[in-house]
Amino acid sequence: MSDSDDLITQLVHHPYQAPAGWGAVPPGVFKASTVIFPSVAALRGRSYTAKTGYTYGLRGTPTTYQLEERLATLEGGRFCILSPSGLAAITNVNLGLLKQGDEVLLPANVYGPSADMAASVLSGWGITHQTYDPMNPADLAARISERTKLVWIEAPGSVTMEFPDLPALVAAAQARGVLTALDNTWGAGLAFRAFDFGVDIVMHALTKYPSGGADVLMGAVITRDEALHLKLLKLHGQLGLGVAANDVEFILRGLPTLALRYHAHDAAARQLAAWLGTQRHVTRVLHPALPGAPGHGHWAAHCTAAAGLFSILLDPALRRAQVDAFVDALRLFRIGYSWGGPMSLVVPYELDAMRSDRSALPGHLVRFSIGLEGVADLQADLAQALAQLG
Repeated sequence: MSDSDDLITQLVHHPYQAPAGWGAVPPGVFKASTVIFPSVAALRGRSYTAKTGYTYGLRGTPTTYQLEERLATLEGGRFCILSPSGLAAITNVNLGLLKQGDEVLLPANVYGPSADMAASVLSGWGITHQTYDPMNPADLAARISERTKLVWIEAPGSVTMEFPDLPALVAAAQARGVLTALDNTWGAGLAFRAFDFGVDIVMHALTKYPSGGADVLMGAVITRDEALHLKLLKLHGQLGLGVAANDVEFILRGLPTLALRYHAHDAAARQLAAWLGTQRHVTRVLHPALPGAPGHGHWAAHCTAAAGLFSILLDPALRRAQVDAFVDALRLFRIGYSWGGPMSLVVPYELDAMRSDRSALPGHLVRFSIGLEGVADLQADLAQALAQLG
């Protein structure tokens, strides 16, 4: 107890310490900016880079260390860095590895905000970019130059869901000594193990399946190489990319049910995707696990599961207003971005603004994220909305 007679001083400097030996199913949630050191020697001697101690809340707490270690295990990596969103994790990789005069290669079906970052932010700093055909490893190989320092890979591609030949893409980059970063948000560490293909960096938007509740924004960068990890960690600290302890708690709470939820989303999505492929006005279903989908052979060769995400192409003869009316007519599917939560979502996309080559994808694209509702209920909802197309 403080020697002061001031009540507030006594409260701030109260001597009580909870007894050791507490054990519970959920990890503890530690919220702190300031970390207390027992001595000046401890202050000067601690380093957060090896997780042997704590220096400041932004540099990690027992709560963030727990999540980082579990995510590294999920992906078969050694190191993990948390960021406030998936896009922040992408930023951490880009700015940590690229400098003026460098070039980054992006798949033509890359996540839209990632492409926008390259075209605006990175280009403004003298970092150029090209897009490559993710379904043609030879195209990637042909575009790599001495200026190329990073290749991003997505599996499957954003919205249009093409599944690439991952080993061939990685091999094309490795042959020229170029680092590869894979966005494995879709696979969630469960559909395939990204490091098995030789990628250098795995990025996750934990906002999706690891959270599962549609209530958290967070991202992660996972690596195996210590020098690469420390390079990204340094930039992470310089950018101040901290995450809140309560958000980390939500992800930690969701991880034990991740596989159960993922496989439930997967099974429901495959059933609904197959059914939609038989319906009038649906000209194509874009789901990697379905025969005939772009890259299905690659998915079948390398994956054991698929996410609850797919797109359909509606008859190009339909007017855009009719497509919008179909989406508006859905009752259980709610209109909204993101995926991986308990509620099914739907979004119509304007492919003309997203893809330079539309020849292989004629029609109106609508993307679905299948939630955890009853499959029969979701199918009935789709049927009544499709019926309104005539």
